Amino acid sequence: MTSDSRAQSTADVIAISESRMSRQAWLLFWSMGLLWGLPYLLIKVAVVEVSPTALAGARTILAALVLVPMAVRAGALRPALRLWPWVFAFALMEIAIPWVLVANAETRVTSGFAGLMIASVPIVGAVVSWILGDHHALDRVRLMGLAVGVLGVGALVGLDSLAGQIDVLSVVELILVAVGYAAAPALAARRLADVPSIGVLAVAFFGVAAMYAPTTFGELSHGLPSPKVIGAVLVLAFVCSALAFILFFKLMALVGPARSTVITFVNPGVAIVLGVIVLQEPLTLGTVVGFPLVLFGSYLATRSPAKLS
Repeated sequence: MTSDSRAQSTADVIAISESRMSRQAWLLFWSMGLLWGLPYLLIKVAVVEVSPTALAGARTILAALVLVPMAVRAGALRPALRLWPWVFAFALMEIAIPWVLVANAETRVTSGFAGLMIASVPIVGAVVSWILGDHHALDRVRLMGLAVGVLGVGALVGLDSLAGQIDVLSVVELILVAVGYAAAPALAARRLADVPSIGVLAVAFFGVAAMYAPTTFGELSHGLPSPKVIGAVLVLAFVCSALAFILFFKLMALVGPARSTVITFVNPGVAIVLGVIVLQEPLTLGTVVGFPLVLFGSYLATRSPAKLS
């Protein structure tokens, strides 16, 4: 994402429901909830025939074809290139490593499970904020949220493990993804706050695309995947990556960066529903118990200080 934190606050949730948002803002909000809940389904479809690394490469190469020209037209490319080491560090934590780990995990677990595990990002984000010096990040209420969220993840993993439906390596990979997704915005906020977001994204996507290009084109040299997989990759690249970020910027312009990030509460629900309906994935006991606990824990762990008095 952009340099804006993924952590959600209660104040944001209340404001986004109580404010008189325009129809365009509400349309963008629900569109983003869908667009960033959809990738888990598409990744599950694609990794049947494409390796996780090649999939990440294909997504970033295609998305960069859209984002780089936009950054050039906006004059945002040079400011980002001047800080390229920080942009690349952001790209590693936000795109390069997480996208490979998510895809690799989804070769062994359901798309709904992956989406729900990554819904713990706000909880991890609260810990990251505390480490970086935010003394409000882990006060009494937020600690309670952290405990509830961890309990939810434990219920998800534990109950599904008892049913023989969990792979330990996948759980570790998805936890690392959550850490990356929580740490990357914190880095960007501290080191890239003065750089236009479109410039950061363009350079980040281009850098990751170049890093994974040999693997991607090496796989493609052996033949193209099936039309279904090609379609999944195209939607991932152009719709869930490039277009999603463009719409996200428009949403931020209408309602502000804090309110726009409330979409994180919608994404895991979308991932679970699509997995069950489209892929016939089982709705496990772990998901039923863990889903509300993880979301409620995230809700408490990221409450704004103004609401804690």
